[in-house]
Amino acid sequence: MDKWLYVMMIKRGKAYNKVTKAAITRHVENLRRLDELGKIALCGPFKGFPGIAGMVVFKTESQEEAEALCKQEPLVVEGFATYTLAALQVADKDNNYLL
Repeated sequence: MDKWLYVMMIKRGKAYNKVTKAAITRHVENLRRLDELGKIALCGPFKGFPGIAGMVVFKTESQEEAEALCKQEPLVVEGFATYTLAALQVADKDNNYLL
């Protein structure tokens, strides 16, 4: 059976330099909630990657579910960021690295 993860790249929007501590707090609260629900495999900020603030790797049942979570991200909803979403097929020892 194919395993998929969904990668949200959080892109700095035009207003990103005006992001507030309150907005970051809402972002982190959202991450905590999603993590408690088992929806996050990995997340974090980037350093030295122009235009990209960070990423969230979702463990969801479908790309549509991951897309819905992206659209609820506070930094996106509040206009500080945009995003791209990509499907990542997992290659690991369980599937012989897709060989």
